Formats: sequence, structure tokens, C-alpha cells
Amino acid sequence: MTAMSTLDLPVPSRPLTYADLERMPDDGRRYELFDGALLVSPSPSRLHQRVVLQLVRLLDPLTLPAWELFTAPFDVVIDDYTAFEPDVLIARMADLTERNLPAPPVLAIEVLSPSTRTTDLTTKHARLRDFGCRHYWVVDPDEPSVVAWELGDGAYVEAGRAVGEETMRLERPFAVEVTPQRLTER
Repeated sequence: MTAMSTLDLPVPSRPLTYADLERMPDDGRRYELFDGALLVSPSPSRLHQRVVLQLVRLLDPLTLPAWELFTAPFDVVIDDYTAFEPDVLIARMADLTERNLPAPPVLAIEVLSPSTRTTDLTTKHARLRDFGCRHYWVVDPDEPSVVAWELGDGAYVEAGRAVGEETMRLERPFAVEVTPQRLTER
């Protein structure tokens, strides 16, 4: 299997739906759905997981009582044919179901991997923007860097960027300082 590919399943006579996605195996891979097409990613690397944990440590104390912080796997369901799992997600508790988030996240964060880089920077970026997600961050653990976008007038505008030991300072959705190099350290 390639790094990101469709499963070796019979070609359906219709686009796959979220109901089909819920029946995928729990095998350590990430199953996501874009316009009825299934994308499968391998388990994340050690560095990827470290960055996710550091983000959780950083963001958890800043998360408002009316919000909840999640890590993948937890589905953001845009419609019956598009659902994906941001690496880190903050959602309004009032918007959550027991199984997923069928409303725009407060903040979605993707940690880039070789197998997901293009999807995270293009497809997910566009889908989250169109869905109304106010804040979207992308962390590149290899550089290391972080870029934050904020939704305004239907478009994402860069709200901050930092590389290595630089510190990105944001005021929304909460006051936070992010230093990419520190996200990669134990």
C-alpha cells in the first residue's frame, strides 16, 4: 500500500458516504472521506505524535470551559461525503455529538507528514475554510514551522507564522505563543 491510497476494495457503484466510513476497520490507519473518495493514511510517525502531544499540552490550559480539545481520530463531518480527522481539534461542546463534530471547529490543526502534506495544505485548507472553521494551523515538524490562518470575509488570512526558535503570538481564538522548535522536543 502506498503512503496515502484508496483501499483495495471493490469499486463502489456510488460515492462512499459517512456511514461507509464508520464501518472501516480500526487498524491504526486514518480513514478520511473527500467527496465520496476514501483516503487512507498510515499511522503517524514518532515525531508527528510528539508534536501532537506538545500541542495538547500547550492548548489544553487555554481551552475554554465551553470547548473541548480532541486529537485524531475524531471526525469533522462536513457532509455525507466528506469527513476527516484533524490531528488536533477544539470544538464547542454544544456542537458535538458522541461520535463526531458536524459543525465547524473553533480550531483545527494538522501536523504535516509526507503522506498528508498536499491534502492538509490544499483540500483540508479549502474544506475547512468553506465549512466556516475560524482558525486553521499547519505544523511542519521537519522544518520545524507553524502557520496559522484566520477566516475573514470567506477567505483564510495568515494570522501568524514562525520557524525554528521564532515565536508566533496570536490573540485568537485565545492568547497563545507557539515556538515550533519546542513542539518537536520531549
